[in-house]
Amino acid sequence: MGVRARPAVRKGNELAKAKTKTTITTQATTTTKATKPDWQMPGILAEPVEEYLYSILPPRDEVLAEMEAEAARRKIPIVGPAVGRILHQLALMIGAKTVFEMGSAIGYSTLWWARAVGEGGLVFYTDGDRKNADQARGYFERAGVASRINLATGDALELLSEHKQEFDVIFNDVDKEDYPRVFRLAVPRLRKGGLFVTDNVLWSGKVAQKNPDHTTEAILEFNRLLYHSPDLFTTILPIRDGVAVAIKK
Repeated sequence: MGVRARPAVRKGNELAKAKTKTTITTQATTTTKATKPDWQMPGILAEPVEEYLYSILPPRDEVLAEMEAEAARRKIPIVGPAVGRILHQLALMIGAKTVFEMGSAIGYSTLWWARAVGEGGLVFYTDGDRKNADQARGYFERAGVASRINLATGDALELLSEHKQEFDVIFNDVDKEDYPRVFRLAVPRLRKGGLFVTDNVLWSGKVAQKNPDHTTEAILEFNRLLYHSPDLFTTILPIRDGVAVAIKK
């Protein structure tokens, strides 16, 4: 009789384990190691600390949660909710009304910016993929912020170079090899007291490795430019993949 009971115990254990492997839903606020989305990009913080930071985040609304699930499914690079909250908070702290975003994908970070700038604010979305832009437009309309966003497709550096105005925030998330070029282009277009914010500046920890590859070298050069610039005061936040926040003096 004891022998016959063993399969049932195993089955029960398997069922219990399956229930612990949660997937991202509109109400999801935590992830497990088995279902951790690519956009979370572990490796900078100690894993227990990182898991804690994500576990205490408030639930996102339906649109943001759907974007997170879509990004996880299609392996689309997004900043994720922990960094998204930082972007939103930074914009609120300086009363930002104009944000130029370089590299927007499906518009996840754009939505965080757009909600922060409020009515009368404007966020410039840029991406090289028209399909991404079309999908992003749908999210913006559902979120009720489409009127605050200017969508443009093409090379983000070229699109920024066409603007002569100064921005409250410039957010850099383009191809990493272009980061040094972005620095030289973006800083003059930032108002005094404005923020130059950049994602992926720790590059999965590769910035600390010996014999860096070409992409990592570009990020290392960019970080040096940020910290040595007389026009900026810079701090790198070691969350997710590293976020650089520089204020123009």
